[in-house]
Amino acid sequence: MARSSSGIVAGLTVAAVAAVGFLAFQASANVPDNLGRANASATPKASASKTPGKSADPAALPASSGTGERVVYATGTDRVWLVAANNKVRRTFEVTPGTVDPTVGTYAVTTRANAVTGSDGVQIEHVVRFTSVDGVAIGFSAAVDGTTTAPDASKKLGGIRESREDGTALWNFATVGVKIVVLK
Repeated sequence: MARSSSGIVAGLTVAAVAAVGFLAFQASANVPDNLGRANASATPKASASKTPGKSADPAALPASSGTGERVVYATGTDRVWLVAANNKVRRTFEVTPGTVDPTVGTYAVTTRANAVTGSDGVQIEHVVRFTSVDGVAIGFSAAVDGTTTAPDASKKLGGIRESREDGTALWNFATVGVKIVVLK
């Protein structure tokens, strides 16, 4: 009886090895020619999620922006958020940065001016300053003529320009001492 048991086990083993070999052969016939090669075309492309509600909103307040009442300025996207004490966004808008960016960090509004001439010679209003970099004052303002054109790249300018409407909203929100959070 032991002899017939070992014969059955040997037969099953041979059948199993043959089946695995056959499946391996079928699988190898369906392998792409470029599998394992180091080229860009072999790399799968990333795609956007199709899950509802999971799309990235560029106007969404960054999670790393802190808490409480604050103005958040993202230098990487040139966007500002006015955030109430309850962490709800009151307003968000795009800005045109100066040629000198503030460093990432937390500041407070230091001075304000209702109307002055900017360092670029443009008449500006609702100036809200919060820091300086190498002697260049950094702050938000709106051009009285409503323009938000890019500044002269050959000059060191710290004015972060917004529309007149957005400038009025920031002026009313950001009084002296209000926190300014600068993110990348």
